[in-house]
Parts: sequence; C-alpha cells; structure tokens
Amino acid sequence: MILVCFAVKEEARFFKPAPGSQRIRKLLTGIGRHNAEKAVHTVLAQQKPRLVLSCGFAGGLRPELPTGSVIFSVDAETGLESLLSRAGAKPARFHWLERVATTVQEKRMLWQATNADAVEMESQIICACCRDQAIPSGTVRVILDTASEDLPLDFNEMMTANQRMDYAKLAMALVKAPGKLSALRSLQKQSAEAAERLADILDKVLNPLLAQEH
Repeated sequence: MILVCFAVKEEARFFKPAPGSQRIRKLLTGIGRHNAEKAVHTVLAQQKPRLVLSCGFAGGLRPELPTGSVIFSVDAETGLESLLSRAGAKPARFHWLERVATTVQEKRMLWQATNADAVEMESQIICACCRDQAIPSGTVRVILDTASEDLPLDFNEMMTANQRMDYAKLAMALVKAPGKLSALRSLQKQSAEAAERLADILDKVLNPLLAQEH
C-alpha cells in the first residue's frame, strides 16, 4: 500500500485513486505537526505502507518559483526521483514551520535564513515517523502562494487551538474587511488550479510505479 497524505480536503480534491484500489490510500491528516503525527501514527499502527508521501500546498520562498510549480524531496529508496522529474516536478528544499507564512516579508526572511525553496507545515513530522519505522517517504508539494505574494488574510488568527479553520472567525474577518473577499476568491481559484496540477503529477508518477511492480 502507498499512503498519500494531505492536510486538508482542498489539497486532495483532484487526487482520486482508482475505485476499489487497495494499493493507494489517501489520508487527510489535518493541519500542522500534532494533527499529522497523530493521523500517520494511527495508520502505521494498523498497516505498514511500502511508501508514504506528504503532499499538498506549499508557500514559495525562492522568488523564481511560480504558482503551480510541483516540487519534491524524496528518499533515494523510493525510486521516485526520475519519475517525478520526467513528470515535470523539480527537486527542492523544504522548510517546516509551525504557522502559515502569510507575508512577503516573512517569506523573504525565511528564504534568507534557510535557503529553502518552499515552506510547509506537515512533511517534516510525517517523514520522521516513517524514518522511525524504516518506511521510504517523500514530500511532493505544489506552490500555492509565491514568494512575492501576501496572503489575503492572516489564517493563523483563524485557527482553533487544535489547528482547524474556525469559519466563524473567517466570516468575522471578512465582515471587518470586505475588500479582502475578492482576493480570497482569487486564492480559492488559485488553490483549485494548484491542486489539479499536483494531482496530475501524482497520477503520472504513481501509476507507472505501481505498473512496475507487476
């Protein structure tokens, strides 16, 4: 079984393993370290996958990365590097953060401090859980917001204590700043396009990988 992890449904909306397939399992972990660790540990306690991937959105830190760029960092034993490269993904360095990087200034500071290409919130702990059990793993993410883009809202202020989106807080923020609604709608459109691009790359990689096993 190959375990493909996403934090939220918006990231996974276009990734649909073949109906009835038991060889690919999609897991929604929730946002952040604690939720991802709990979800992955639960699955690993029941079954040991042959491969685990942490997928979803990432924020761009390197200025040259446009929205929709699919980037990756995978263990050598996954055998995925050449498949991902042929599918159009690029190798990259990821930086893990406990919060959403929301501003151009914050992203610039992170890039200068870490020299990472992108920032995200779950892959480090997911891959660490896999290393503890000698399971090959990797990160395959798509750039949602670039290094030169501020997010329309500070989503950190709209999270519950267990890092779930509080939609009442989101609604209140839009009431206070209705001019942000247009930018939020643009981000939603951008996220759908990014999720579709990620799903396309995953299909191009995982289908040949499974075919090789026959």
